[in-house]
Amino acid sequence: MRYIRYAILIALALFTITIALANRQMVELNTLPSGLQTLPFADWVTYTFSVPLFFVFFGGIAMGLVLGQLIEYIREYKIRKDSKNKSKQLRKMERELKKTQTERDKDKDEVLAILDQAS
Repeated sequence: MRYIRYAILIALALFTITIALANRQMVELNTLPSGLQTLPFADWVTYTFSVPLFFVFFGGIAMGLVLGQLIEYIREYKIRKDSKNKSKQLRKMERELKKTQTERDKDKDEVLAILDQAS
């Protein structure tokens, strides 16, 4: 199974390198469309970057992955919160059970108390 995983990773790396080599031409990225560059605040936020096309391609994939992870993290917040509350509740109940068992066994013989706890 390990060799299959390595073969898939090598194939993916070769595919990625091929895409990067095939898309090396430079493209310009603007922070604002050309129609909005006449607005008063446009001087503050207008930037132009020249980057290879494969940076745009892989950057879009990376941003999609990060955004997807963020959305999942936010979506699962309620589940994690419930799990944490139930975990706290379980620890509290275990402490109460141990306390009541100790109170129940305080008048018993030590050997009998140990046997009751083991079962």
